[in-house]
Amino acid sequence: MNVKSYAKVGAVVGAAALGLGILSSPASADPSPATDYRQLAGVGSDTTQYVMNGLGDSAAVTNAGGKIIASWNATGTATITTKATGCAGIARPNGSSAGINALNADLAAGTDCVDFARSSRGPADTSTDDLTFVPFALDGVTYATDLGSTLPTNLTKAQLIDIYECDSAQHPNAQPLLPQSGSGTRSFWLTALGMTEADLGDCVVDNVQEHNGEAIANGNQLMPYSIAQWISQGKGFADVPNRRGQSRLRSINSLAPTTGSGSALALNSGFDADFLRQVYNVVPTANLSDAVIDETFTGSDSKVCADTATLTNYGFGTLGADCGSTALKAER
Repeated sequence: MNVKSYAKVGAVVGAAALGLGILSSPASADPSPATDYRQLAGVGSDTTQYVMNGLGDSAAVTNAGGKIIASWNATGTATITTKATGCAGIARPNGSSAGINALNADLAAGTDCVDFARSSRGPADTSTDDLTFVPFALDGVTYATDLGSTLPTNLTKAQLIDIYECDSAQHPNAQPLLPQSGSGTRSFWLTALGMTEADLGDCVVDNVQEHNGEAIANGNQLMPYSIAQWISQGKGFADVPNRRGQSRLRSINSLAPTTGSGSALALNSGFDADFLRQVYNVVPTANLSDAVIDETFTGSDSKVCADTATLTNYGFGTLGADCGSTALKAER
């Protein structure tokens, strides 16, 4: 099912989250202790790092070998050690593309240090089937401004394009921000707006760490922000830093990005369809037959897809029968 159809048919969002409150076992920044290597090591996207950490610590995502997922955050120490032997000193990948590149490098070297990459974007090239992008949740991206912003709390897609092209007579003082190069959210935001990197105006400030509302320094600035990330950062998880600052999520085309309030705050599955997206765990296609990868990621009955309480509590929507699909292949 195309992600744009979710606005019409409705992904199941937040139903399990209403009244859930905070999980009893909050996400860890990295596997803790550092020697807790677990069975599948993942790196990459900032957008999905906290929910994957939460899944890694969930009692629902275990097998006879114990906890399965070791998910390493996009930022932190310069290097990480993902396995007990031969996997020390790996440069920490920051973002979807960096995670996918690390997975590719691991495949080329045959070191088995990275088992999956977190990605908040789909594949850039689907000409071959070396990698499989396995969807596991629904997210949305909207723009955020600070609480005292001079910018409107609702913008149309056309107005956002003008602002990011630095051609906005209506909002001449707008200062658009973009996440760092290689960010899946940066790639998705431009695609949602129908823009390319070449279309960006010279007023755009880029290389801002994604989903960090503290980067918004004045009332003229705006930035794309994962709706799920913004929700999870405000839930008081002990190990999920609240990076929202004074940022607030805003509406696009008069559609609100969230529904509910307080502990019932959830992603609005009726948000503008151009700005809804699936998020993925990327695995080597040749490894789909591996029993641990199969039981963890593939199919709607997989451990990750079945743990809807964790997915929704971290602000994401569920995908129903589309969760765990292995249809989306990509070139390595």
